[in-house]
Amino acid sequence: MSVNRVAKDRAATVLLWSIMILVCSMLFLILAFLVSKGWTALSWDFLTKKPRSMMTAGGISTPIIGTLQLVLVSMGFALPVGVFTAVYLVEYARDDWFTRALRLAVRSLAGVPSVVFGLFGLAFFVILLNFGSSLLSAGLTLGCLALPVIVGASESALLAVPRDYRDASYALGATQWQTIRKVVLPTAFPSIITGAILSVGRVAGETAPIIFTGAAFFAPRFAKSLFDQVMALPYHILILATAGTNIEKTRPIQYGTVLVLLIFVLGMTLTGVLWRARLRIRQRAQR
Repeated sequence: MSVNRVAKDRAATVLLWSIMILVCSMLFLILAFLVSKGWTALSWDFLTKKPRSMMTAGGISTPIIGTLQLVLVSMGFALPVGVFTAVYLVEYARDDWFTRALRLAVRSLAGVPSVVFGLFGLAFFVILLNFGSSLLSAGLTLGCLALPVIVGASESALLAVPRDYRDASYALGATQWQTIRKVVLPTAFPSIITGAILSVGRVAGETAPIIFTGAAFFAPRFAKSLFDQVMALPYHILILATAGTNIEKTRPIQYGTVLVLLIFVLGMTLTGVLWRARLRIRQRAQR
């Protein structure tokens, strides 16, 4: 019986290692393919020049700046709303039907297809609130898309804060809000940042929500107002690959743009991981 268990354990170990190697190999092959196709397009001019000649030449500075603008607007909306929603659920809400329904709604939003968020943004922000097809409408739509991730990560981070921290703060005469602001949130901040960074990666790579709400086929300059349309890297890739005037001629630009978007998302994720590690080290040192 013991020999049988050892054999099953070894078989499971081999299976799991094989799956891990397969997944890593597929990821490596995808990265290698993108790098081999896109690195020739990368240059300083490619990153700093605007598209020209019907996007068959020039660079991608306008989509890069537009993507950053969309991330800033979406996170400026989603991060405070998501964190305060999590604070309400953990610190203030009672365990009743309303709280359970709210948690169910937030979790359900995480599984809604992104195109549905785009249609919602079109109906609510573009038409009902009359923001028009603009940076503001697209950013708020992406913010709604990021909300479930931020709420979930923030709620888990707040629940992970030991109850003793709160009790010690109350014992010193602090109010509930003072305890949340000066004890709970700073302790949970590293994990909250992780959720925000994951949301940034998703927001930066989404295409469907911005097609209906603010993405421009071509813009001669970046958006100078919240009510201007904006170019973005994922939508720019879609246009180059499907609706360009000369798709074969723009092929190097397509792969170069994909590589830039991938580097941006990976860079943001790495920044979040390093920042989280630094904050946790600082917290341990303060204790």
